[in-house]
Formats: sequence, C-alpha cells, structure tokens
Amino acid sequence: MQITHAHNTVSNFKRFHGRAFNDSFVQKEKEKLSYDLVPMKNGGVGVKVMYMDEEHIFSVEQISAMLLTKLKETAESNLKKPVTDCVISVLGTAFDPFLGGRNFDGKLVDYFCAEIKSKYKLDPKAKVRALLRLYQECEKLKKLMSSNSTDIPLNIECFMNDTDVSGKMNRSQFEELCADLLQRIEMPLLSLMEQTQLKVEDVTAVEIVGGATRIPAVKERIAKFFGKDVSTTLNADEAIARGCALQCAILSPAFKVREFSVTDATPFPISLLWNTEAEDTEGVHEVFSKNHAAPFSKVLTFYRKGPFELEAFYSDPNGVPYPESRIGRYVIQNVAAQKDGEKSKVKVKVRVNTHGIFSVSTASMVEPVKSEESEDVGVETEVESQDQRPIENSSDKNIQQENSEAGTQSQVQTDGQQASQSPPSSEPPSEENKIPDVKKTNEKKGDQPPEAKKPKIKVKNVELPIEANLVWQLGKDLLNMYIETEGKMIMQDKLEKERNDAKNAVEEYVYEFRDKLSGPYEKFVCEKDLQGFSALLTETEGWLYEEGEDEAKQVYVDKLEDLKKLGTPIEMRYQEAEERPKLLEELEYRLQYYATIAGEFRNKDEKYIHIDEMEMMKVEKCVSEVVEWMNNAVSAQAKKSLDQDPAVHSSEIKGKLQELNNVCEPVVTQPKPKVDSPKEENPLNEQSDYKTEDMGDDDKNSEMPQQNGECHPSDQNTISMDLD
Repeated sequence: MQITHAHNTVSNFKRFHGRAFNDSFVQKEKEKLSYDLVPMKNGGVGVKVMYMDEEHIFSVEQISAMLLTKLKETAESNLKKPVTDCVISVLGTAFDPFLGGRNFDGKLVDYFCAEIKSKYKLDPKAKVRALLRLYQECEKLKKLMSSNSTDIPLNIECFMNDTDVSGKMNRSQFEELCADLLQRIEMPLLSLMEQTQLKVEDVTAVEIVGGATRIPAVKERIAKFFGKDVSTTLNADEAIARGCALQCAILSPAFKVREFSVTDATPFPISLLWNTEAEDTEGVHEVFSKNHAAPFSKVLTFYRKGPFELEAFYSDPNGVPYPESRIGRYVIQNVAAQKDGEKSKVKVKVRVNTHGIFSVSTASMVEPVKSEESEDVGVETEVESQDQRPIENSSDKNIQQENSEAGTQSQVQTDGQQASQSPPSSEPPSEENKIPDVKKTNEKKGDQPPEAKKPKIKVKNVELPIEANLVWQLGKDLLNMYIETEGKMIMQDKLEKERNDAKNAVEEYVYEFRDKLSGPYEKFVCEKDLQGFSALLTETEGWLYEEGEDEAKQVYVDKLEDLKKLGTPIEMRYQEAEERPKLLEELEYRLQYYATIAGEFRNKDEKYIHIDEMEMMKVEKCVSEVVEWMNNAVSAQAKKSLDQDPAVHSSEIKGKLQELNNVCEPVVTQPKPKVDSPKEENPLNEQSDYKTEDMGDDDKNSEMPQQNGECHPSDQNTISMDLD
C-alpha cells in the first residue's frame, strides 16, 4: 500500500508531535518522506494528502487520531465488543529518541544509494517509490545479517527505468558503517544508572526488547556495559504491546489480574515561574522533580492583590528531546485585595494526571467572613489568619515551604494518590506556629498573667477562573473542530466502504457467474440466453473499470439487480435439479413406509390391531393421493428440459412430505392400550414354592423345616417321596 500510493500514505509521523514546522529536525526528516509536509496556521506540522478527490491538510494530531480510530475498529472487530479506552506506551526514563532500527536502516539506504548511483547511474532518491522499495530491501538485509556473518546479497528487479540492481554486504561492514550509532548506546545506560543510583554490580539480570536488539553489535554493547549476558526471553516485537495489554487489564473492571504495583513517573522536571510584587523580580519553584510519581497534585499558596500569571516549563531544556521547553501560561483571574487592603491568600492546585499531562487545575481565594455570616455553609475557622485546611481529603503529609525571594509561601500537599508518610497535620511546623511544650508552659503558668484568647477568624474559599494559554496543546475550540471533522470522516469512510462493497459485489458476481456458465450452469441455460448473458457479463466487467469506476452506491446496486434478473433463474434451475431427486426419493420412501403399515393392519398384525379402522383409512387415502400427485409430478417433469423452468419445485415436494407426515405419523405411532390381568389364588404349596425361589439361604433354613414337620390333613396335595 505504501509503495502503490506513496504520496498519499502517511507513516513515521510520531516524531513530529510537539514540533514547529521550521524545526531543523522536521526539515531534515522532510526529505526522507514520501508525502508532503506543510506549515499549519499555528506554526505546527501539517500533512497534505488527497481525500475524497480533494486536497486536505491535516495536523499531526489528526493523523494520530485517524490511526487510533482504525486501531479501535480493528480491536472491536476481533473482540466482538465495543472498545472505549486504550493504553499507549511512552518513552522510558533514559533514552535516545534518534537511535533506533530506522536509523540503522537509514545508514544502509544511504550506502546503497551511493553505490547504485555510481554503478548504475541511477538516483533512488529522485523517485519516491524506488526509495521506499530500497528501504524495504535494506530492512530485510539488516535482519538477515543479524543471523548470518557471510556476505548477504541485495537484489531488486525493475528498480528504476526497468533496470535490475544488486549489491551485497556482510555483518562486519554493517557494524563499521554504523559505528557512530553503536557508540551512542552507552549514553542512555549511563544516564539510567545515574538516576537509579545503582552500580552495575547491583543489576541482577538485563532483559532487552525491541526489533533493533536483534543486531548482534547492540547486544554486545549492552552486555559489555553490564558485564553479564543479556536475556531475550520476551518477544522482542510484541513485548510493549503485551505490556499495554496487561495495563489495560489492570485498569479495566472487567478483568481480574494478579496484584501489580505500578507507579508512573514524570520523566522531565517541571517548574513554575511568576512575577512578584516587586519590580523586575521573578519567583521560580520546581513543582515536580525528575521521576516524580504520577498522578500527583500539589497546592501552592500565593499572596496577591490582583490577578497574576504563572508560566509552566520544563526545568531542564537540554534534557527534553524537543526544542520547546515551555508548557503554557495560566492567568489566575478575579483576584482582589481584602477589604482592609491586605493581600489575599490564593491557593493554586497543579497536577500531573494519569496520562502525564501537566495542568493548573483549580485556584481559590481565601476570604474572611463576618461573624453574622459564620453559620453559612462552606465557612472555615482559621487561627491567626493562617488557613491550613487541605484542599482535598488527604492523609498525606503537608509540607510548608518559605520562599523569601519571591515573597510567597508554597504549601505542597499530595492528591491522595501516594501512600501516607506521616500523620496529617493541620499546621506545618514553623517558628511562629510551633506548639509550645506542655511541661514548660505549666511551669511558667503561675509566674505569668493569663493570656487573652486569640480570636477565631471565619474564612471561605472562592473559586477563581483560570485562563490557560497552552503551547502545542490543542485549544478547546480547535479540539472540538478536530473531533467534529473526525466524526464526519468516519461517516464518510463508512459510506465509502458501503460503496466499495456494492462495487465489489458486482465484480464478484460477474467473475463467479461467468465461470459457472462454462461449468455446472451450462446445461441449465439455452444457447441463445447463454450468449446474451455472457455478453452482458463481459460488458459489465468493462464498465466497472472504465466509466463505472467511481459511481454512487445505488448505481452498483441497480447494476447487480439487472444481472440477477437473468442469473437467478439459471441458478434456481440448477439448485432445483440438485435438490429435487433427493426429495422425491425421501417422499417415495415415506409412502412405502406408510403403505406397508396399512397392509400389516389389514392382515391383523398384532402391532397395529389396536388402531381404529377409520383412522387407518385416512392413512390409506392420504398415501393414495400423494402417490397420484407424485406420479403426475414426475411425469410432467420428465417432459421438461434442464434449461426450462421445472414443472414441480422442491418447495412443493417438501410441502407434500410435510402433509403426509402430519396425517399419517400420529395414527401409526399410537401406543397400545394397557390391559390389567386378573389376580389368581395359588394353593399353599405352590405359593410356598414360589416364595422359596425368591428367598435367600437364611429364609430357606428357617421356614422349610417347620413346614415339613407339620401335618395338614386338609391339604389336597401330598408330597411324593422315594425311600431307599
């Protein structure tokens, strides 16, 4: 598909997220792409393609949405159920974003481009399709060199201008060619060990995944760094996908998996910058350090008399693999001084969510409340005007930090996402708020006059609106527009699929029926109709590839109906000829079966003598009528040729068979009535003998001597005995 529709197939676009069109990396990658990149109105990267015969420009975000939509459809088709959520893998904590399998492929492509240009006077980079074919062959060559150290040939037929090209390379040449890439493998490993504060000796085992890890030189470099053999027990290509599937199962309520403790981390440190009341002074605070747990929320406390602005940015611009380190600007609105002119206390909640996205989620202003308003809902009590009430219900530790340079205090509290490290404390420890020692207080209590109780001040929190100006994040209006556009495209794709299915149905019917006309259907159509229908099929085939190439769905539906008007009768005659003999044979068998039973009834057979004669006469009449109908039908069908419509249809035979069974079967399957036999009185000895046969040995020993030892004068039967 990529080679056939090279200019309209978008690939390798993931790296353009979060970059401006004039970024040097984008301009460098642009030369290697088969499709066109253009600048967007916001300075981002756009992709120009043809869609529905019209030129369209889509942002990288829209292209990603199209890919996810297609993957969603694929997943739903295989799972046979709707899919609403997904897990997408992200970069690790230490990485080189410009070191991967594609970079090794690029080295091979550059090498063979130069060789082909020198040897065959052809420039593969001049034609997109030729370059894509070279990329495919170089990827195959790379995989072969991973398992073979000998020379591996590269052959491409009809590469350019009907010219066949060839070349070869071995593993040692490949490693020498990629020496600069191989040297960069060690840097992420060093960074990883530095972050984890581990020594190489502390690592027990190393598992490597990813397609590029099959390259022997890559394995050797990693093994040499850790001083031990690397393990490859996981599927190199599917390990990430399987990990995502496991994470999906963990997050989904529909699956039950073993308990896993997974803590996501923020890979880059994030700081906030703000202007202070003093001129030309800025305050900076790192709210999330490198590898900080996520999701996580923190609350910062500011003292302001009016609206103020916060700027979020990545603390270490050099550590971010993008030229833009800014995240966005957030304006906290509707901030006003207190009635006495003092600064208002403003709490700002910042958050990194489950997806790793930073935001200033909420802001609220603490206002004092008059005593008559103390009964209102939402009013809090504050001692010495220091409101330390947590914004959220959290059992985690509150950390009060003093930022003297910025003139603000930053109260940091967790969002209930992490385990508690200490008991909750409404007052962070500080010099002015420290709780006095009870014993010392009691000792001095008698020496000092009693202190007056400090008044309690009632306060309430007022939610403040936040204006967010995000960098490289889609605004709400633009996002809604993209969603609407995507919905229209999904509907258009559905209509296009239905149109293509209708077209394919016509094409399939033409090919299938034409083959059958010269095969099993040939005897079921006359010569004249055969020639006319064959000509129509050929004409339709030509129409499909010419003026009928791009017609509406209904046009194809109508065309198929026209073909079926001629084809369906032929197909019906063939099916009738296949089914009719089997059904007639079954009908004849049932007729013989019921006729036999009627004959046995007339012969007074014990099995059917219990059936009422009137009922059996119904059977005989039905059999006679069906026999007559069948004989007439067979006779009429014998006069018809195969290319004529049948005189009797399979449906009629099935109806007669059903009628025969409905009349005859209930009669012939009548059960015999049960007859109770009269009870007979047996003489004593006969009864005794009968019982003795069913008794056990113990009963015989206990009853028989007693019977033989007694005299019964009234008995008519005597026992005859022979004495020797």
